[in-house]
Amino acid sequence: MAATYAVSCSSRPFSLHCFGQKSASTTTQFPFSYRNFDPLVRSRRTPTLTICFVRADQKFDAVENNSSNNSTSSTTSTSSSTDDNNNNNNYGPGGQGQDSSPPELIIPVVNRNSVVEEKMKRKKSERFTYLVAAIMSTFGITSMAIMAVYYRFSWQMEGGEIPYVEMFGTFALSVGAAVGMEYWARWAHEALWHASLWHMHESHHKPREGPFELNDVFAIINAVPAIALLNYGFFHKGIVPGLCFGAGLGITVFGMAYMFVHDGLVHKRFQVGPIANVPYLRRVAAAHQLHHTEKFNGVPYGLFLGPKEVEEVGGMEELEKEIQRRIKLYNNK
Repeated sequence: MAATYAVSCSSRPFSLHCFGQKSASTTTQFPFSYRNFDPLVRSRRTPTLTICFVRADQKFDAVENNSSNNSTSSTTSTSSSTDDNNNNNNYGPGGQGQDSSPPELIIPVVNRNSVVEEKMKRKKSERFTYLVAAIMSTFGITSMAIMAVYYRFSWQMEGGEIPYVEMFGTFALSVGAAVGMEYWARWAHEALWHASLWHMHESHHKPREGPFELNDVFAIINAVPAIALLNYGFFHKGIVPGLCFGAGLGITVFGMAYMFVHDGLVHKRFQVGPIANVPYLRRVAAAHQLHHTEKFNGVPYGLFLGPKEVEEVGGMEELEKEIQRRIKLYNNK
């Protein structure tokens, strides 16, 4: 037998009803005045205390048990809602229930494993697509750079003289341009990408959908001056063309290194192999990961000198924690 009790106070009299079975006295009133008990409250109306006692018969219990058994595959909230609806529909004021069973609610169950598998397949496809693009661009640019260096200096030495000054200037500026690009990227990252160009760079700080993102446009923008400098230096003779050729070569080398460390090692857009075990590159990856957590107001903004920036703001403890976390993840694989 199931029973429900309800107590309410009101300024108007209520009645006591018994649902489910008929009784000799269907209505009983309990007038109750609190004027004599509460001197702080005065009212011109006479309130009453009403007790409502509802008792259900065995048929109600059978229907309720049947409803709970039919809704086993549903959630708890759905089962409770179904029982309430069945009570309202099958039982009226006279307490006479109907013989029809409550309707069953069939809720489709989403297979979580299939969702995870689908997501993993999509991620694998995206990584493979970007890996193919990275390999093609790396081999293509590297082979073109080697051939350009070889043919340029062989062409310059056709007269029998070796242009030592021009060769030294070319290689020196190659190293200088590669190092200078780190400082340029650090300044542009803070002053431009996180400022006026945030609408483009924001895609890099959000979950990526697909193998590419809008932030990849910056790689193409940096490639334009490199191509222009290489083209001018390749087809002209002299110190200045040699320096331009070296500058374009340095920008190209930095771009390839940035792609492998930033896109591959840090963000795992493709597998990088043994370079993940290089101690300093592991520190670089951990420092850049701190940039995405924004624990130090975005520092570091540079990549290869990122650990130095973290040290300057006193974040060595967080850097070591991130390094250990990455080592643990790598070993678990």
